[in-house]
Amino acid sequence: MSVLLGWLIDPIPQQIKIDRQEQPVETLQSPDILSGETVLPEFVLDLSRIFR
Repeated sequence: MSVLLGWLIDPIPQQIKIDRQEQPVETLQSPDILSGETVLPEFVLDLSRIFR
């Protein structure tokens, strides 16, 4: 099974791993927001309260 966009949110090191189809995994450190990109174009996840 394949996904178009996946997020692994790890609150302790405040990292997000972004998995996109046919691309290497990207790691972000303490981002304020995550967008749904082209998969969920109007979706925005506000992480500012989680990663204070």
